Amino acid sequence: MDLPFAMSPPSPRPDGRRPDQIRPLSFSNGFAPHATGSTLIEWGNTRVICGVTVEDTVPRWMKDQGVPGGWITAEYSMLPYSTLQRKARDSSRGRIDGRSQEIQRLIGRALRAVVDLRKLGARTVWIDCDVLQADGGTRTAAITGSYVALALAVRRLQEEQRLAEDPLTHAVAAVSVGLVNHVPLLDLCYEEDASAQVDMNLVMTAQGRFVELQGSGEEATFDETQLQEMLRLGRVGVEALFARQRMALSATSGGPE
Repeated sequence: MDLPFAMSPPSPRPDGRRPDQIRPLSFSNGFAPHATGSTLIEWGNTRVICGVTVEDTVPRWMKDQGVPGGWITAEYSMLPYSTLQRKARDSSRGRIDGRSQEIQRLIGRALRAVVDLRKLGARTVWIDCDVLQADGGTRTAAITGSYVALALAVRRLQEEQRLAEDPLTHAVAAVSVGLVNHVPLLDLCYEEDASAQVDMNLVMTAQGRFVELQGSGEEATFDETQLQEMLRLGRVGVEALFARQRMALSATSGGPE
C-alpha cells in the first residue's frame, strides 16, 4: 500500500537532530552583574557563564618589553557538579589540569584574534568561563559566549568613555564536528563525542577565516573527502552561531535570546 506522504529517515542522533543542525542555543546577558560584561550561554544541555572584567594595567612582560596596547587572557574551569561524577576543583589539586590549561589558552587566542589590542589601551581584559553543566562542547560554548560577554564589556567601556574606539574587528565563534559511526555530524553532544571516531573543533571569525582547527582520530583515520565535509558542516554551524550572537547583542533586555 502506498503511503500518503514520504517518511523521513530516522535520525542517527540521540536527540533527533539533522546532521547539519546545532543544538538549541540561548544567551542570558548580564548574568554576573559585577562583571563589566557577562552572559550565560545555554547550548543544548551545556551551560557556561562567561564573564569579563577589566584591569587598568598590563602584564609585566608587556611593560618590560615596551609592548603597546592591552592584553586579553582567559581562565576556564568546570565546577564540581558540572558532570555526572564530581570533578575536583583545581585548587584542591594545587594546579590546573592540562585540559583546562589548553582550553583557557585557546579562549585567549580566539578572542585576541578579533581585537585590536592597541585600541584597548594599557588594560588587561580577563575572561572567566565557568562550566555549570557539561554535555559536550564546553570549549566551543566558552569561546562563543566569551565573544558576547566581551562585546558587552566593550559597549559598557565606550558608554563610560573609557574607550575612544571599538577594538573589536570581527565576531568569533566555535563549533564541534565529527564522525560518529562514520557519519559526519555537526555540534556533538557528550554521547556523540564519547563514541566519535573523529572529533574536530573549528574556531572561525565572521570574516570566514580560521583561528584554529583541532582535529584528531580516535583509533581511526579520516580522508580528505570526510575532512571537507566536516569543514562544510563547521561553516554551517558558525554561521548559525554568528546570527545568534548578533541577536543577543541587539537585544535591549538581559534575558535569554
